[in-house]
Amino acid sequence: MKFNMGCGLNRIEGYVNVDKFAECRPDLLMDLEILPWNIGSDEADEVLFNHSLEHIGGDPDLFLAIMKELYRVCKAGATVQINVPHPRHDNFLSDPTHVRAITPMTLALFSKANNRAWEVAGGANSPLAFYCDVDFETVRTDHVLERKYLDRLRSGELTNEQLVDMVNERNNVVAEYRLTLKVVK
Repeated sequence: MKFNMGCGLNRIEGYVNVDKFAECRPDLLMDLEILPWNIGSDEADEVLFNHSLEHIGGDPDLFLAIMKELYRVCKAGATVQINVPHPRHDNFLSDPTHVRAITPMTLALFSKANNRAWEVAGGANSPLAFYCDVDFETVRTDHVLERKYLDRLRSGELTNEQLVDMVNERNNVVAEYRLTLKVVK
């Protein structure tokens, strides 16, 4: 089964479209911050959060509980696609309903392989996969560039190194992250 979590007005055919607002006409009317979700354990083959995960779990304990609930409803090997605005983009900064920045590093904290490697290395990273008993492996990370930077990169006006510096130093270079996770059980 495939779930489109926090679908808003962007319903997708072939998915169970989930939202807390009846005005969105979801297939499943459900507030993702009220746990447990009305979804069975190991039911999801695929879960999509398309510009919705950054809207939920403002309290750290609630966010961790949401990640545990996501893990519970997913089958082994399930795909979780998370598309979020880059935290240094006006699309993130301007929306007062955004409660949490989601970055590749945020999600890396929920990987047991990463937690083990950081433990061996003496890292200070929060081992959230161990704390929550979840395991999500990041299998793909895409940075969606603003068009003007993409065009400058493609034309050769910018090198990859210059672009990396700009991403680290400026707002509004990367518009969004597209992160693909695999559930490990």
